[in-house]
Order: sequence, then C-alpha cells, then structure tokens
Amino acid sequence: MKHHVGEHKAKKGLIRIEFDEKDGIAEHVKITGDFFMHPEEAVHDLEKKLEGHKIDELESLIDEFFAMRLDVEMPYVNVEDFKIALKKALEG
Repeated sequence: MKHHVGEHKAKKGLIRIEFDEKDGIAEHVKITGDFFMHPEEAVHDLEKKLEGHKIDELESLIDEFFAMRLDVEMPYVNVEDFKIALKKALEG
C-alpha cells in the first residue's frame, strides 16, 4: 500500500489531498486545508466520490463532482486547484 499526499496553495487557501493506494485503487481519501467550501458537507461528499476508484479516474471524477454539484460555493478556490493538489499527490 502506498500513501499519497499532495498540497496546492490556491489563491486564498491551501488544499491538501491525502489517500492510500492499494492495487491502483484510492482508499481512505481525506481532503483538508484552510479553504472555504459551502455547504461544508460537500468536502465529505467529494471524498466519498473518489473513494474506491482507480487513481487514473480521480481527476475526471473531480470534474464530474463539481459539474453535478452546482450548489457548491468556493470563494477564491476552483476545480483546477483540487486537480493540481491531486496531481501533486500522484507525483509523490
């Protein structure tokens, strides 16, 4: 099992994505940082969406999540910021 951690400093806030990889599948996905997201449970919903999927699918799942969740507000943070943090996690 490999542990991945990636951080990205967005315009206003840090995004940290952390997960374990087992047989190419993301497990124990945690998204933390000092960014603001409303509704707050959206972060947990995104973690659940990524959980249990192949790591090469995660970026498109992030796009899909934000395309479907039009209720999510993130001042000074955007979808690309989450994808950059993911890419940095996968580099490690």
